[in-house]
Amino acid sequence: MKPKAIRKKTESDCLKLLEEKEKKLAEIKFSGANTKSKNTKEAANLRKDIARIKTILKENKNEEKNHGK
Repeated sequence: MKPKAIRKKTESDCLKLLEEKEKKLAEIKFSGANTKSKNTKEAANLRKDIARIKTILKENKNEEKNHGK
């Protein structure tokens, strides 16, 4: 997912998206222990998406703090 697309979303949408990505990553981790995954890069892409979402949420919080001062 592109950072521009994440920035267009509201904070609540970002939090929902983050929760969905984390659940999907957990499913891949637990199911991957028993079987071979068809898409081996899926977990890596999910981790990157999670990091992007968390980074953008943190940037937004820092902007709010700076504008409040």
